[in-house]
Amino acid sequence: MKSAEEVMEMLDAYDLTGSLRDAAELAGCSHHTVGRYVAAREAGGVLDKPAARPRLIDEFLPKVEEWVERSHGKIRADVAHDRLVVLGFTGSDRTTRRAVAAVKQAYRTGRVRVHRPWVTEPGMWLQYDYGDGPVIDGAKTVLFIAWLAWSRFRVVIPLRDKTMPSVFAALDVTFRRLGGVPTYVLTDNEKTVTVEHIAGIPVRNQQLVAFAGHYMVVAHTCVPADPASKGGSESSVKIAKGDLVPTDANLLDAYDSFAELEAACEAFCEQVNSRVHRVTRRAPVEMLAEERTRLHPVAAHPYTVAFGTTRQVPANTPMITFEHGQYSVPHELMGESVWVRVQGRGAEEQIIMTHLGEAGPVEVARHRRAQPGSPAIIDEHFPSAPVGALDRRPRARTVEEAAFLNLGEGARLWLSEAAAAGTTKIRVKMGQASALAKLFDPAEVDWALGHAAVHGRFAEKDLASILDHHSGRPHAGQHQASEDRSLTQGTSVWSRLGTNHQADDDQSGVDGEMIA
Repeated sequence: MKSAEEVMEMLDAYDLTGSLRDAAELAGCSHHTVGRYVAAREAGGVLDKPAARPRLIDEFLPKVEEWVERSHGKIRADVAHDRLVVLGFTGSDRTTRRAVAAVKQAYRTGRVRVHRPWVTEPGMWLQYDYGDGPVIDGAKTVLFIAWLAWSRFRVVIPLRDKTMPSVFAALDVTFRRLGGVPTYVLTDNEKTVTVEHIAGIPVRNQQLVAFAGHYMVVAHTCVPADPASKGGSESSVKIAKGDLVPTDANLLDAYDSFAELEAACEAFCEQVNSRVHRVTRRAPVEMLAEERTRLHPVAAHPYTVAFGTTRQVPANTPMITFEHGQYSVPHELMGESVWVRVQGRGAEEQIIMTHLGEAGPVEVARHRRAQPGSPAIIDEHFPSAPVGALDRRPRARTVEEAAFLNLGEGARLWLSEAAAAGTTKIRVKMGQASALAKLFDPAEVDWALGHAAVHGRFAEKDLASILDHHSGRPHAGQHQASEDRSLTQGTSVWSRLGTNHQADDDQSGVDGEMIA
């Protein structure tokens, strides 16, 4: 095989001389070689191609093609090689791998799916799907993601489950956020949408049909097991999960409450809808303002059939009664109406409350089944106690009470402890303490009352006894410790050890014994 440089030299020599023999003499090769390359150039073909040689696997290629066809292009090369060896193939596994790869490539080339760009129209299509949300309080949540096709506007709503009432509530909230209802809604073949398929035709859920009729929208489902038929919502699910579900990649902290997840979803929607989209080169929120003119008006009243039965919340307590049980709701709903339904059975049974506000249906409470006489209460549903409602500190209401409490904290402590101990004639003893405060220092009386309260001395003469004992202690010449003085014995006596005074003392002691 000649190199490209040698081929160019032969052709240049032929163009210069016009003779095959002369060009061959100048290029140093046979004139037949020069003639072959000149003919190939004139024909516009490849200048040089290696001659095809027969291979060991050529006679087995029909069998390899059969296996690839039967397996829909999924057969492994090592499996094909083992089968070929049984059939008498003596080549290497490397030859088999190359042949299987070539046959698979040809199989896929003829069956590749060609996607045609979807040219959307304003106000026509809305797609929605679900994503696995984070775990909150031990329960797994669901992310409802809706995607308006023309404006690329996204709505992400956290749900506690994918039951029909929750989905209907999310769709109603989505319509109200968009400011209108599109013509078509596209989603998966969930049981809330499609009951079954008969001869490839989806059978719609009756409640979905009623819901769609209420909002004047047409519900469509994608091809089963074909996410590419609703790629817009699939892509939105992937982005929402990447930004909202805590993982090691995004370093998000776990959510402490469901309300915190709702706030995060709203912040995410505001962020993605306000930035420029890479396809339209416009912000979705700007395009939504134009698309609203093509959307249908939202129904004035939400579809409430799936939310259960209505209950009126009393004006003075956030509790409702449902099937012989009492359940709490947020105190902000006092005087409002809520819808109550039962979900699940047995240990998984739950009582769910839904409220219809200006933004649409919102789930406000979820309880386990309550037993008669034992209400189900969530502490967060009740407001905090008013300031001072549980403050039991003494507060004077009469002149006598004020005179006693003005003595100090000791008097207040004495009154609280005496009342807790069930002491009798408390008012009389309070008057006696006020009288003693005129004879003694009021601070000493307050001190005595505090000591009496600590030691539980509430008898009639206990206060006077404590005062007499406290005032009768001698103060002159009394040794007291202070910040700059200690009552600990000093060490100056140890300085005499080893001196003559110690020796004299010892000698005198000895002499005394001898005299005796």
